[in-house]
Amino acid sequence: MFCRVLGLVLCSTALTVYFASHSIGTVVVTTLACSLLLQLAYFGSVLFLIWRSGFAREAGQRAEHFGSCEDVGCQSPDHYEVTSDSADSLQNHMLAISLLLP
Repeated sequence: MFCRVLGLVLCSTALTVYFASHSIGTVVVTTLACSLLLQLAYFGSVLFLIWRSGFAREAGQRAEHFGSCEDVGCQSPDHYEVTSDSADSLQNHMLAISLLLP
């Protein structure tokens, strides 16, 4: 999928530059520059996903730790009692968010 999109973007860039400049040299340089930028963006997005998954893993470990505290009978320091007002507020926020998503 990525290779198809990459090829499509590079071909469309090459055709656009050729029709604008009528120079093969400019097409080659521009296509190589576009290819380099797309590969850097792909590499950066992979690094971002790895970084984000590390945070998700740490959050999961913290949740397991707090779950073990509840088994023993202690409460986490940020334990809050859920009231009906806060539950209604949370439900309204979730409804607003779901309306924004496609």
